[in-house]
Amino acid sequence: MLTPRQNLLETIKGGKPDRFVKQYEAFMPLTGAPTQAPKPSIGGEIVNGWGVTTRWPEGQIGAFPVHDDAHIVLKDITEWKNIVHCPNLDYPDKAWAEIQAKAAAIDRNEEFVTAFVAPGLFEQVHYLMSMEGALIAFYEEPEAMHELIDFIADYEIRLADVLIDKIHPDAMFHHDDWGSQISTFLSPKMFAEFFVEPYKRVYKHWKENGVELIVHHSDSFAATLIPAMIEIGIDIWQGVMTTNNTPELVKKYGGQITFMGDINSGVVDFPGWTKEIIDEHVERACKTNGKLYFIPGTSQGGANSSFPGVYEATDEAIDRMSKKMF
Repeated sequence: MLTPRQNLLETIKGGKPDRFVKQYEAFMPLTGAPTQAPKPSIGGEIVNGWGVTTRWPEGQIGAFPVHDDAHIVLKDITEWKNIVHCPNLDYPDKAWAEIQAKAAAIDRNEEFVTAFVAPGLFEQVHYLMSMEGALIAFYEEPEAMHELIDFIADYEIRLADVLIDKIHPDAMFHHDDWGSQISTFLSPKMFAEFFVEPYKRVYKHWKENGVELIVHHSDSFAATLIPAMIEIGIDIWQGVMTTNNTPELVKKYGGQITFMGDINSGVVDFPGWTKEIIDEHVERACKTNGKLYFIPGTSQGGANSSFPGVYEATDEAIDRMSKKMF
């Protein structure tokens, strides 16, 4: 029986996997680095190293930046050099002890030691500016926007150097949502203009320094950006939603990129979830996408669920499909 790591590599390289990859079983993104801003508690808020205020309102399933007039960090993109400052990356060795212990406990024959980076280049821009402010700036001040994105990419490369030095990762898991469920936030042309080259620099740097896999999370529609994903070096697109017609994407792009997801979290991860609902969606995903270049799982960007038991029940359903199809 292949290890989870071996089985994942067989799946994404068109080899002979002996079962479906079960969501995140081959890599657990390591959190807890001192460079990573903590999440606010439910009902609370934090201000991160970029100066962005993030709140987790009661009754909501996640946190998001606050963009009222009093909290937007960057209101005028042309002033970014005077306003935007990178977070600190210089921490004492003892601050790394927890995450280094997590990395050391991972059997690298079984799993990928996986660095976790969030938010990504696009999200960092709208975290600083608000979504509306950022999208307007792409049109009205493209030169300043290019400069800001390059500045953030330079920071990410320095962050990569620190994480590579401290935990020696085999894979990198990167959060950057690029669309809604039905469309991308930027057209493919505009995405290529602003993000392809910066992302190529960032992901190339990771791979040139020993990181084998780039896993990019965007739980959204992003089918029209797949050529760009391939160009910038993404190995696995995690979070692919059913609105992308994943089976057709596997047929068209399998061998160049692997698709992870095709089970929308919103339809299985809710207060009234049942094993029968999960079984239905897992079976559909496995049967329609096949055994290669596809990893079944919920679209959520981590090895967890919003409501207790959903992630584990999804794992169990994938196990049952492996017994049926392998």
